[in-house]
Amino acid sequence: MVLRVVHIDSGRDWRGGQRQVLLLAQALRAAGVEPLVIGAADAPLVGRLRDAGLAASSVSMRSDWDLLAARGVRTILRTWQPDIVHAHDARAHAIALAALAVPWTRRGSATPPLVVTRRVMHRPRHARLKYSARVAHFIAISAAVRDVMVSAGIGSDRIDVVYSGVPTPVVQWRRDWRAEAGWPDDAVVCGIVGAMTAEKGIARLGAIAEHLPEAARRRARLVFLGGGRSSGRASVGGLESYRAGFVDDIHAAMAGLDLLWHPSRSEGLGSTIIDAMALGVPPVAFATGGIPEVIEDGRTGLIVPADDTAAFARAASRLIEDGDARRALAEAGPRRAAEFSVERMARGTLDVYERVLPHPAH
Repeated sequence: MVLRVVHIDSGRDWRGGQRQVLLLAQALRAAGVEPLVIGAADAPLVGRLRDAGLAASSVSMRSDWDLLAARGVRTILRTWQPDIVHAHDARAHAIALAALAVPWTRRGSATPPLVVTRRVMHRPRHARLKYSARVAHFIAISAAVRDVMVSAGIGSDRIDVVYSGVPTPVVQWRRDWRAEAGWPDDAVVCGIVGAMTAEKGIARLGAIAEHLPEAARRRARLVFLGGGRSSGRASVGGLESYRAGFVDDIHAAMAGLDLLWHPSRSEGLGSTIIDAMALGVPPVAFATGGIPEVIEDGRTGLIVPADDTAAFARAASRLIEDGDARRALAEAGPRRAAEFSVERMARGTLDVYERVLPHPAH
């Protein structure tokens, strides 16, 4: 009998978590599992799933304990009769709990078990309610996320670490940011990728730029990939910058970078860093959350103490001024990135599914 899994994700934007849901659904289908993803109404995730030929449905999810959303999810679950329900964020977690609170008969057995993936470093709230035995098992995307969950009172025996996965990038061309922005040939293009929010460290960039030595400041240029569709020239801490806005072909855009700057304040793992290493773009990042589990410091990138903008600037300056060091890190990156494959993520997830099923799936 084919294993049927309903995934729930409440994200309204296209961010790292939604990409992981899409990649996991694709990999599970390739492994013989039948996935159905319930996304938020009008979410980009739903459209991308359908474009990929995957089953997707949508429900308006306005708050954590949205009873109308829970009713909509319950209707889909009763119709589709999954073997497992898998929630991928905090809101989806709460809505899934509410949807599963009323038991029903499914294939002659009990209500399906709930698996919850946690991707963030925030200490879980409402641990006694949301993290009770009503959740069959948890997946943490890094050991750092798992440790925060354990500190909140969730038993380590209920948590498996399953690292996020990224596909091996196939790049037909690299964007030439020097040509696009009119920068000199000796400019070192440093990219900031993802949501342009305070949590992702955007407010720190000015301080980092101001700490750069003068020689590095003359050569460094910043490219912002993400944060909407607005674009154009800007100045950050005195550094010439270019805002590219939202980019569809993100691998081609990232491949045109010389360095990735990742000044995030809180990071469950850092799939953008894995993408950069896969493309041979060395990252510089703060040692926060799961990032030290990804970067091999001094081998595939540079890690500096959290919140130390001067140390970040020193690390960035070293790679801006030393092309040989930059190339050495770039050459080691793809091997390290290959350890965080989508296939590995799918295998780890399937292991969790096998554990919570009341009987073998096959």
